[in-house]
Amino acid sequence: MALTVREEYIAALKEGQKEYARLTALGKDPYPAVLEELLPEMGRLTVQELPSQEIPLDRIAGTRTRGRTSALTAGFLPLLPEESEFAQKWMALCEANLSDTGIRDPISCFEYLGAFYVQEGNKRVSVMRHFGTARIMSNIRRVLPPRSEDPRIRAYYEFVDFHKCSGSYEIQFLKPGEYSKLLTALDKKPGEVWPEEERRRFSARYHYFKEAFSALGGRQKALRPEDGLLLWLQVYGYDQLGAMTAKELKDSLSSLWEDVQVTGAEDAIAVRTEPEEEPSKSLLEKLISPAPKRLKVAMIYQQDEKISTWTRGHAQGAAYLSGALPEQVTVQGYYHADTAEEAEAILDQAAAEGADLVFTTTPLLLKSTLKAAVKYPKIHFLNCSAGNALSSVRSYYCRIYEGKFITGMIAGAMAKNDTIGYVASYPILGVPASINAFSLGARMTNPRARILLEWSCTEGNAVQKLIDRGALVISNRDVPVPNVHYMGMGEYGTYLIDAAGRLNPLASPCWMWGKLYENVARAVLSGSWNGKKEAPEAINYWWGMDSGVIDVEMTELVPEGIRTLASSVMEQIKAGSLLPFKRALTDQAGAVRNDGSRDLSSREILTMDYLSDAVEGSIPAYEELLPMSRALVRELGLHPENLPLEG
Repeated sequence: MALTVREEYIAALKEGQKEYARLTALGKDPYPAVLEELLPEMGRLTVQELPSQEIPLDRIAGTRTRGRTSALTAGFLPLLPEESEFAQKWMALCEANLSDTGIRDPISCFEYLGAFYVQEGNKRVSVMRHFGTARIMSNIRRVLPPRSEDPRIRAYYEFVDFHKCSGSYEIQFLKPGEYSKLLTALDKKPGEVWPEEERRRFSARYHYFKEAFSALGGRQKALRPEDGLLLWLQVYGYDQLGAMTAKELKDSLSSLWEDVQVTGAEDAIAVRTEPEEEPSKSLLEKLISPAPKRLKVAMIYQQDEKISTWTRGHAQGAAYLSGALPEQVTVQGYYHADTAEEAEAILDQAAAEGADLVFTTTPLLLKSTLKAAVKYPKIHFLNCSAGNALSSVRSYYCRIYEGKFITGMIAGAMAKNDTIGYVASYPILGVPASINAFSLGARMTNPRARILLEWSCTEGNAVQKLIDRGALVISNRDVPVPNVHYMGMGEYGTYLIDAAGRLNPLASPCWMWGKLYENVARAVLSGSWNGKKEAPEAINYWWGMDSGVIDVEMTELVPEGIRTLASSVMEQIKAGSLLPFKRALTDQAGAVRNDGSRDLSSREILTMDYLSDAVEGSIPAYEELLPMSRALVRELGLHPENLPLEG
């Protein structure tokens, strides 16, 4: 039996009283937010008139002025008694809403940073929210904040461009760069205006997604459905959003739920700087332990060992793992996962062939790895990259900057003209840290050292540029495996340029991938992989010299005294008594990044986006990169939010 309008008001009033009591108990303002109080400088800002359009009711955050906001809760539920004039008008609107014509008059509101503040029509909002209506027609005036480098403001202006094309107010990302990812997932080009049919289709599909999101408790956990959608689309694709049943959609989102929670959480990445200790177990615990007795390890590579030295280094690491744990581990290599389709097929093959532990060895395989991790939740997946906010796929990388600090010391001592060249690889996470660590090492042995910087990912011969600039010692790419013969090729390590222009190898950091793979395999075999966690987390392994995964190879050309010093410092780094970044560090702009009294955190080092004042050169812009380098920078770039939209 339908309720009368009075009964509807009484029901809404009771809900309003509950919300008022709950917010008051939490120490929060129980009334709607007021735009003029949040934005006292509003009168000085640019205001745009927008065409009348439907807006999501859940985006209405408050009112323009204080007015009679005490009549409503923060959620626009009524608070005044049923005999009040307010209640009588509310009930009249309720009756209109229940009639055949419904409420037709648009409200008037101001929009600021994607949220709406009602100027006229509070009671209409209250009535329609009470009935669970999704949208309401509105006349909108947009208040534009001054442009700035604040990430929230930059994200908002990306929204303004997105809204011009899509007409959608429902997607509100808080971080810049996310709209670019969404357009890519929707197969839309930047600036492409969506036809009305496509706008309605997207709105319907997103509403469908939000229902599944809410059913899993997303709203209660203060998660944002936009972030969940962006992650979901990476795995399943936009077409699937329209093809799945409600149950299929909920199940698919449930399979990603821990990743969604991690993506939406602040500081959810747990950086592990050393391997987990194997737990001590009683005999009974060992007998009933769920840890596997034997592991089948799958190594997934792009290209092959003949083409790629990076792949060769990982493959040799896999061979080391086989030799270190021959009774417990079987290793199978899979090559040429060069496209997303090839990678997904190879990952399916590895799963079908019984893989328990899967390593994908380049950052470009991350998305394919995530898809496989969702499809095969009982398999352990890791991707060779850094800074990934995923729970299903752990990332692993090495603190190569520790080795660079050592070779910087050697270079500083060997550079007779105080001029050292440095060839950097890509402007991605961790690379500025290596450059800066090298410069700190060089300044440790030669306070006058100058580091001339060039990039291998831009046009031209970086080494020749450095020679032309007067560098007599040059640091090039790192040796992929512990083998000094690589340095003789003239493309690896730090080397001395003699009078005849020959490259004479001195030293190089090297990646000990085998030791890393052994450590991870032991963690799975011992049962310490899972550990104890109170909430989903994204685990990033970032190990260094103390874990045996980074070393420095030196040739006989390094003088004995310098070799002894370098070896001593390496032992101190391994013991934790010397920290490369626990020293004074000033950037190129003169800002003091560290006064030397503290060490930098793992996050500060990994996300470093500045260069030491000892460095002469700059981080290249995206447009300066060679086309073949851009895909990696999109995955691991220092500021992916600043990259141009893909078109």
